[in-house]
Amino acid sequence: MKIAIATDAWTPQINGVVTTLQKIGEELTTFGNEVKYITPEGFSTFSCPSYPSIKLALWPKAKVASILDTFEPDSIHIATEGPLGHAARSYCLKNNFKFTTSFHTQFPEYLRLRAPIPVSWSYAYLRRFHDQAIRTMVPTPSQQQRLLERDFSNIVVWTRGVDTELFMHREKDFIDAPRPVSMYMGRVAVEKNIEAFLKLNLPGTKYVVGDGPDLEMLKTKYPAVRFTGFKHGVELAKYLAASDVFVFPSLTDTYGLVMLEAMACGIPVAAFPVTGPIDVVIQGETGVLDNDLKKAVLHALELKPDDCIEFAKRNSWRNCAEMFYSYLTSFN
Repeated sequence: MKIAIATDAWTPQINGVVTTLQKIGEELTTFGNEVKYITPEGFSTFSCPSYPSIKLALWPKAKVASILDTFEPDSIHIATEGPLGHAARSYCLKNNFKFTTSFHTQFPEYLRLRAPIPVSWSYAYLRRFHDQAIRTMVPTPSQQQRLLERDFSNIVVWTRGVDTELFMHREKDFIDAPRPVSMYMGRVAVEKNIEAFLKLNLPGTKYVVGDGPDLEMLKTKYPAVRFTGFKHGVELAKYLAASDVFVFPSLTDTYGLVMLEAMACGIPVAAFPVTGPIDVVIQGETGVLDNDLKKAVLHALELKPDDCIEFAKRNSWRNCAEMFYSYLTSFN
């Protein structure tokens, strides 16, 4: 099958959306499919407001149509609601071409943190965008329920995976710091609610691994915290595996792939009991969820690394890709 995937999120960004799309593309290719990504690469771009490092395609409609006409896909998946997503959606509607979409982020909540735009308005816009899709894929049952409650339709669950050859148990000596080491890894931005972690009075050392628009502000505000900046690949995995507990303070993520990566390294998770963590974490086994985040951290430190590793191993990218493929083919 020839599969086109339109996404506004792509390298050099490193996040759960980009990782997921890259990994499923690799897996889809291994079982005989041809995958064509339509990304901001090769388009004129502009900087995303409040995120200058994120580049969005400028007036991409005609070029997207040309790419799709040339590729002649059997299936089109629209991964994001940005300019490229809109261009691919317009192409599908114009040509009466069935398509799927995915809902990766709680964009209305993100936007509300930056501008006084009612969440209901943003959801109305997103509902209109996705309701023309044959299926809209979300990463967890709780996110599925949230969208159904907002009158979205055709919502199905598409789980995530983890690379256990990269994220695995390693020695702790990569980090030389007073223990226990509590770590956040990911984008350093307001929607990640990182200060809920940084404000905690915890024993040991706090680490923040990642980059983003709030990095310099937080480094100044919390000088005792160790900020590593952007890391990737083996170095990133070594940092993660050298921690003792992974703290995921976000209240707005739909999944939180980094939690699964932490578990694969044998690191238990501490988080709030919200969408994302409630679907990913096995309470008292691979992590602790509590409205008191400090309590969650301290209790998570008591959990067994082997339980986290065994759970992560059951979540492969191959299974993720096979589920994705089934949603593309079941209506063709």
